[in-house]
Amino acid sequence: MLSEFLLTELGRLSPPTSLPLHRQLYEALRRAILDGKLAPDERLPSSRDLVQDLQMSRNTVVAALNQLTVEGYLVSRVGSGTFVSTKVPLRTPPSPRRTSQPPADRLSDRGQALSTRFCASELEIQPFTPGIADFSAFPVALWQRLQNKHWRMTYPEMLDYSSSGGYAPLRRAVADYLRVFRSVPLDVEQVIITSGTQESLELCAQLLADHGDTVWLEDPAYWGAGKAFMATGLKLHPVPVDDQGIAPQPHDQATPPKLIYVTPSHQYPTGAVMSLARRHQLLSLANQHRAWVLEDDYDSEFRFSGPPIASLAGLDTQGRVLYLGSFSKVLYPGLKLGYMVVPKGLADAFKRAHYDLNRPGQMPVQAALAEFIDMGHFAAALRRARQSYAQRRQSLLTALQPCLGPHAQITGAEQGLHLCLRLSDEVDDRALAQRIGQLGLTVRPLSAYCIQRQDVRGLIIGYGYAPLAEIKRFGAVLAQTLQQVLAPRSNGL
Repeated sequence: MLSEFLLTELGRLSPPTSLPLHRQLYEALRRAILDGKLAPDERLPSSRDLVQDLQMSRNTVVAALNQLTVEGYLVSRVGSGTFVSTKVPLRTPPSPRRTSQPPADRLSDRGQALSTRFCASELEIQPFTPGIADFSAFPVALWQRLQNKHWRMTYPEMLDYSSSGGYAPLRRAVADYLRVFRSVPLDVEQVIITSGTQESLELCAQLLADHGDTVWLEDPAYWGAGKAFMATGLKLHPVPVDDQGIAPQPHDQATPPKLIYVTPSHQYPTGAVMSLARRHQLLSLANQHRAWVLEDDYDSEFRFSGPPIASLAGLDTQGRVLYLGSFSKVLYPGLKLGYMVVPKGLADAFKRAHYDLNRPGQMPVQAALAEFIDMGHFAAALRRARQSYAQRRQSLLTALQPCLGPHAQITGAEQGLHLCLRLSDEVDDRALAQRIGQLGLTVRPLSAYCIQRQDVRGLIIGYGYAPLAEIKRFGAVLAQTLQQVLAPRSNGL
């Protein structure tokens, strides 16, 4: 019976997979077709029967069937039902002689690691997806006018690559902003415009470390940083994070770093704020080992309580800190523009290498952004975003309040676009995230961000993208699910 086969296949996927339920059903049906378990022109049970047999929602089943139909695996015949397409080629079983040989198109070891570790798979825009900002309110018409203006004014150099580190007015605007709001001491010549934080990280790894050098990385960590360092051949040395940020221990000194990657103002994903004492300790260690500190200040614009947290770069007196930032959280991700502030002695070398390695461009876009900032639109967009996110944050905190107790505490809610719900060790956060995913909500298990640690459990819950009304609506659903899971533990069961 097809339903029994599908339930077996779905059982094989769970619990390691983080795929939404409709995608799991899609994969199971697709495998059945390709492997010949469903014959060409075979009629499938009705969606109503599948809903009843599989105990899934109608939306889940219909979404899977629709996707398979769009991709040509299934065909619908009005009045007759849904059938397996006769045009789908079946998989050819591998020859027994070749089962021990790697296929010719096998990924490299590094390629396999990059495609399986620290994956941000299934970054669907659903309520509570972390790391996603709300760009629906971005002033598109104004932005189009500015871009059109600079396209009309464009002269040949603006269509060429940039060898100077970016459009000068934009670099000046970034420098002015960082001096005032992030207490970063810098000259304009130290600012380099990149295509985002990922490119900044890769450039730092390529220019400041050699293949096989060690990078200290927060544990749990931002997956994108791990990817960048793995791709450039560096060895990851995870250093656990506590409530004061990255916490190097004496045994870490046995693996001296070339690079130290940190998110000190709002550690991702735990939300810990690095204490002043820990900041000075880290700078002292960097100076001792002649290491470079990469400060990813990814969401410093959004602080909702307490005084602003000064940047680590503002405390650096030895020129060991490189400061990284991006425009994606305030404006929109597809803008693909970020910036980095490098020590004065490295600025020229970084610009030359950036030009040779990346062929930076988008000068008309940079010009439009510089004018957007100079005219005050960036500051206005930031004010609106802060107000909106503050309301969403408070709504989510209110919804989750009944869940809090000895088995669940919230951290990282003072800043940013997500909060971390820390859970007790006995809670399976991956299974819990999957259960919440079946409700059409996306949260991330904290343990999935860990490199080496096995002692942290929790959920990373974003409030950036979901409108306030959806947070109020789905916050209650999330809280109810959490209470069902945590209540037995609170009662000592």
